[in-house]
Amino acid sequence: MEMQRDPKLWKMAKARAAFKSHLYVYLFVNTGLWSLWAFGLLWSRSTSYPWPIWTTLGWGIGLVSHYFSAYTYNEKNMIEREYQKLLNRQ
Repeated sequence: MEMQRDPKLWKMAKARAAFKSHLYVYLFVNTGLWSLWAFGLLWSRSTSYPWPIWTTLGWGIGLVSHYFSAYTYNEKNMIEREYQKLLNRQ
């Protein structure tokens, strides 16, 4: 017998799992990019512009946005708060 899933909780669980997957890919790819840059420094024995910073920062902004949508954004609560604000104004 299969348990009934709460659709709202299932949707939240899927969003959080997707965020964690996104985080792991971000860490893996950025580790690789920074490693390539560091290896280039060792190979050339000179200073070099840290070009992976742009990928890290740009993608990081998207990752932070994904975090907030998966863990903090709750449309029902936002609607309820706005409704209460409107009621309090009257």
